[in-house]
Amino acid sequence: MVKKKIYYTKDILKLEIAEELGLMPKVKAGGWGELTAVESGKIGGIMTRKMKEYKWI
Repeated sequence: MVKKKIYYTKDILKLEIAEELGLMPKVKAGGWGELTAVESGKIGGIMTRKMKEYKWI
């Protein structure tokens, strides 16, 4: 039996930002661990900015 992955709003936001930055091929090929610290930081920074904009935090 395969467990279905539950995607939360933050997961979807992270995927959208990675797509905008052109990092999805790298993520699909090797997972999130393949990203450099700079790339991960960019995603995190943009996520934080958007969450503040949407008043999630």
